[in-house]
Amino acid sequence: MKVKRVLVSQPRPAVIEKSPFYELSRKYDVEIAYQPFIRVVGVSLKEFRAQRVEILTHTAVIFTSRTTVDSFFHICEEARITIPETMKYICQTEAVALYLQKYIVYRKRKIFFANGSFTSLVELIIKHKEEKFLLALSEPHKPELPEALAKLKLSFDPVILARTVAADLEDMHVSDYDVLALYSPTDVRTLVEKFGTDNLPAVAVFGDGTLKAAAEAGIPVLANAPTPEAPSMVKALDIYLQKVQNGEEILPVELAEDSHKEEFIRSQQHKLAKKSRPRRPSAETK
Repeated sequence: MKVKRVLVSQPRPAVIEKSPFYELSRKYDVEIAYQPFIRVVGVSLKEFRAQRVEILTHTAVIFTSRTTVDSFFHICEEARITIPETMKYICQTEAVALYLQKYIVYRKRKIFFANGSFTSLVELIIKHKEEKFLLALSEPHKPELPEALAKLKLSFDPVILARTVAADLEDMHVSDYDVLALYSPTDVRTLVEKFGTDNLPAVAVFGDGTLKAAAEAGIPVLANAPTPEAPSMVKALDIYLQKVQNGEEILPVELAEDSHKEEFIRSQQHKLAKKSRPRRPSAETK
């Protein structure tokens, strides 16, 4: 079997030559095509107000994507809400943090970012545990972050600022491709709704949620990221294409339960509980 064409469910890069997929296409002489399976749209002011969340009663906003950043400031502008300079911004990645420059003067003392992982984001939020957080979310979203904040008994309000909808795929034919690289559970749902699950090309996925969605749909996954061996989709495809080139047998990825996050949350609960315990008075103060 030879892989000739790979479809990536992401927007086409502005400069193809700077994309990591470009080197992959040259290395294996494959064509990389781009077609988003979904598009994310911000909620209307009416939809926002229906959630009965007051922005100005919060002292920090948690952003996990640039889409929710856009929607947040659009809502503020439309509702004529002036964000105080004291507001803190907690971002999952540096890229999201830097994106805030589109709307505010970038001051590192008010903008904080994690390294992209779930655990680093939670640890960052805990460092600011005295704040009242507004958690900006897209619908659908992974429940793990709001569930973690609730378990840690932090003060926060979730708010839906964007919704994910299916893109127009009428002119697309999955049979034209040898590999589909999917990035979200919604990508999987859109694929199933538009094309079913029979006679699909090989599927690669990014993220545990996407892997779970594929497994639940009965779609075999032959490459996945992030993993220790493949931290990115490009690396996962690189490994897959190398195996295909070498004629190696490629078995479907198995969905494994991740107990690490639960253990992490329990450890953070224990730390917070210890910090909140009142100190016993010393002998000198008795």
